[in-house]
Amino acid sequence: QVQLVESGGGSVQAGGSLRLSCAASGYDYSINCMGWFRQVPGKEREGVAATCSGGYRTYYVGSVKGRFTISQDSAKATVTLQMNSLKPEDTAMYYCAADPGDYLGTSPQAYKYWGQGTQVTVSS
Repeated sequence: QVQLVESGGGSVQAGGSLRLSCAASGYDYSINCMGWFRQVPGKEREGVAATCSGGYRTYYVGSVKGRFTISQDSAKATVTLQMNSLKPEDTAMYYCAADPGDYLGTSPQAYKYWGQGTQVTVSS
């Protein structure tokens, strides 16, 4: 069974940076695409960024383009999210997701494996 563990969350002031990491274990070369999602209480989980094929393909939602960078190390089954120019509205629980398929996008239903989440808080 694949397990995903996130790290790197924390608190930062607006304009600051954080780097999230996610490592997969228990996989048997079955992961192709990985993504980051976020959720605030009372709202649906929303996609932030995704990557497939060892990082050669990436996708970002409009609100994070130019500020966030996703990267993937397929050999180690890890994915990172470098978050710069953070805004208070980026505050959320961030989740890592992974899937064996070839879907490059941020629809939560397309991902089979999920981490437990790491909190990101951006203060103004």
